[in-house]
Amino acid sequence: MLLCFPFWNACKVDPDFDGPDLNDLYGPFALTEGLSSSRDSVDFGAGESVLFTAGFSKRVDWTIGIKGLTSGAHKEQKEFGSLVAFDWKGETTFFPMFRSEWCAVELTVENQPDTLRDTVFIVAPKVNNGFLLSDFEMGLNPSWQSFIQSGQNMNFGLLNSGDIPQGQRAYSMGGTVTWDWLIGMIDIPASAYGLTYYPLSSNANNVYFNMLMKKPAEYDNGVLLLRFMEDDNEDGSFTAGSEDMYAIEIKGGPDGWRLVSLKYNDIKSLVNGVESAPDGNGIHEPNKLFQVSMLFLANPASGYSETAIDYVVFTEGSPLAP
Repeated sequence: MLLCFPFWNACKVDPDFDGPDLNDLYGPFALTEGLSSSRDSVDFGAGESVLFTAGFSKRVDWTIGIKGLTSGAHKEQKEFGSLVAFDWKGETTFFPMFRSEWCAVELTVENQPDTLRDTVFIVAPKVNNGFLLSDFEMGLNPSWQSFIQSGQNMNFGLLNSGDIPQGQRAYSMGGTVTWDWLIGMIDIPASAYGLTYYPLSSNANNVYFNMLMKKPAEYDNGVLLLRFMEDDNEDGSFTAGSEDMYAIEIKGGPDGWRLVSLKYNDIKSLVNGVESAPDGNGIHEPNKLFQVSMLFLANPASGYSETAIDYVVFTEGSPLAP
């Protein structure tokens, strides 16, 4: 018995054991608190949020899905735990963005058949902070400068039907040009907003360029070239060949609408798509940004190509969270 005592003592359960409770992982599942929301209607535009809560007898994989009944917008939140405490601030996971509308809320648990449901009304959608170049709701800014090739099936203009990701309108660019990569372009000078330079911070690591962009499933050959021209010497103009122009090519990617967010300091200088030394002082200075240009390109041998853009905005501190 004396020999067995040390073994028995070593096998006693530590009352301060920090590992998972086996019942919490493998015990029977039960709902301990039904799905509820902190409010029936929410004004995201005024900074309000809505808290969804529920509780379970053990930790599980749960999903809250929120769908706009008018827009079709969809927010999805997935977590693992025994408590649901999701504070929704109006952001979306799958475009379009939410509008003023009723939303259906569903809470599901993996491997459980039941779905918990609720509804909430959005009085006003969330407001995104930043300098908005355009959401195209009022059409194309008349102070923007555009060039469209005289090709075939040219499709430059407002979209006001279909899967618009924000609001009621977006801008389409498409066509067939058999002699040139360039299909069309838009120049967006700061002067279009009554400014000499874009109203941005001098900290290039703090500034983000954001836009919603669509790649149609049937067209994989398009390239959207973004150019950012700085007035290094602050003479009120941009001089090609002696001042910085940063650029990035956006191509491929998933079908449909997606968010493109670029940290300004990460955008390189390009010559014919190849990274090169900048022509100016080589310092990213968003506070000296004079003009943004968007060029839609495609290999002339590849036939028709098309893209669309919406909600073009600069943000500071973090990328756009639509």
